Amino acid sequence: MRILIVNKFLYPNGGSETYIFKIGQQLQKMGHEVQYFGMEHENRIVGNRVESYTRNMNLKDMKLNKILYPFQIIYSSEARKKIRLVLDDFQPDVVHLNNFNFQLTPSILYEIRKYEEQTGRHVRILYTAHDSQLVCPNHLMQNPITGQRCTKCMEKNAWCCVQGKCIHGSTVQSILAAFEHTLYRNLKTYRRIDQIICPSQFMQERLATDSVLKPRLILLRNFADMETSDGSQKKDYVFYFGRYSEEKGIRTLLKVCRNLPEIPFVFAGSGDLENLVNAAPNVENVGFLSGEALSRKIAEARFTIFPSECYENCPFSVMESVLNAAPVIGTNAGGVPELIEEGKTGELFQAGDDEELTQKVKALWQDRKRCEKYAENCKTVHFDTLEEYCEKLCGLYKGE
Repeated sequence: MRILIVNKFLYPNGGSETYIFKIGQQLQKMGHEVQYFGMEHENRIVGNRVESYTRNMNLKDMKLNKILYPFQIIYSSEARKKIRLVLDDFQPDVVHLNNFNFQLTPSILYEIRKYEEQTGRHVRILYTAHDSQLVCPNHLMQNPITGQRCTKCMEKNAWCCVQGKCIHGSTVQSILAAFEHTLYRNLKTYRRIDQIICPSQFMQERLATDSVLKPRLILLRNFADMETSDGSQKKDYVFYFGRYSEEKGIRTLLKVCRNLPEIPFVFAGSGDLENLVNAAPNVENVGFLSGEALSRKIAEARFTIFPSECYENCPFSVMESVLNAAPVIGTNAGGVPELIEEGKTGELFQAGDDEELTQKVKALWQDRKRCEKYAENCKTVHFDTLEEYCEKLCGLYKGE
């Protein structure tokens, strides 16, 4: 098969980029042809044969013409023209969409179907829902000002986004996002997508609130592609790895660290709140880790903590902990409870509740036998490998 993977960022930037690079490599190993379409960027590491990309747009810090700005993030004629060049050259059997709203815009869906009609070549369109963008204008289901999780746009309408200033705290940007959301919902644009891959049951339920999306949804949890260190000897520390940012619950976790000065914590990552992490007396900040170094650090921990305060989808961090026989204390929100068997491979707590988390951490730290039992239970859990995941993906590409 010829597979065109679409994502606005074509350089390492986050979880969705890790996803597209890994599935692309695996699909090529399986004998398929893979090309990519998205924005041009100096750090781009994948692409297409005709070198056709849209110009880079940074919505948080850009100096676009104020007159053109609303049109560029709602409907991109540039993206239509550029993707058409790729379609004509590559002639894909499948277009696998990932993050495309605001930079590439849903305009590309119209061009893909136009190409199909003009050439007579059937193109199957799939979309992986890395977040809730299709039902939530700010894609996080969280108000950036109050930090409160929110599903108002699904329950009422997208203009709730304006009331909450949900796009970067800006009324203007929130109006544009609400308009974009309402426009494409009214036009039923997403009917042009054949199937929507939901990495969690939670995301499937959220997207099912839209009648156009509901019949296209299928549950396929993320793969876990990581070298494991199951044989590592446990050491005396509690481990957190990920971004040091507000929505990841770092402030709450640091309160817990202060409440439990007798417990050593190790943090691996980076982010806006790194200064706060470095100031905690019982926290060792080892910086960003990956590969074998990360898996070893996970495996040697007594247990890990996943304190995220936003609605997570299917976080790789939780799966990586379990695969490395590290029990997880995680938030009881989003797709996290689907990955942790409470009382078997870890514990759950109410997101943002530092008192409950303190109690959970203290109790598990003091009960070494229970911690060891959880670690043994982790070894029996299976998540799809990258190879298994891509086999299932190919079935979806074929419409099976």
